[in-house]
Amino acid sequence: MKKSIIKDALILCLITLVAGFLLGVVHEITLEPIAAANEAAQQDAYRAVFEDAEEFAELPDFDAEEATQAAVEAGYTDDTIDGCVQALDADGNLLGYVINATDPSSYGGDVTLSLGVRLDGTVNGYSITTINDTAGLGMKAAEEDFSSQYENKQVEAFVVTKTGATSDEEIDAISGATITSDAVTRAVNAGLAYYRSLMDQTGGELLNE
Repeated sequence: MKKSIIKDALILCLITLVAGFLLGVVHEITLEPIAAANEAAQQDAYRAVFEDAEEFAELPDFDAEEATQAAVEAGYTDDTIDGCVQALDADGNLLGYVINATDPSSYGGDVTLSLGVRLDGTVNGYSITTINDTAGLGMKAAEEDFSSQYENKQVEAFVVTKTGATSDEEIDAISGATITSDAVTRAVNAGLAYYRSLMDQTGGELLNE
């Protein structure tokens, strides 16, 4: 009886070790394709908000903590600035920036977007890369009917309204999804706050890597 228990335990241990090894191998194999897919999705988001850009160059010495601090100082204390790239034309001239920002308080949790801003402060628009909201409600934040409200506007910050937008600053909330509308708007505003700090630092000049 004791030998049988020991044998079963050894077999179970062997199965566990083999399974763990195989899982590790699968994880290593899938790391590169997942990273490539994520990078492709991010590049698609960049192009969506800067269609006339020929390429996107990483902002040298970008510091997420320092960038986020610019948003915090502007009042967006829960938002983070996760990344920033320079949008360049075919001759390498700087057109503006694409800023990745996250607000944690959308109805389904985090909403992350890429925000395109030209050197003169004109918002090209945003492309959502992460959202887990309700289909037919909060998910409408990724649709053109809502997102187009931010496009081609020069404002310091946007404000969500439920009574009908009457100025460039005002954004009509998604019906039944005000929480998501507010979260997306805060993420956009956090990105704009970082854009202003970036312009103060660079004067709109291209930074070489």
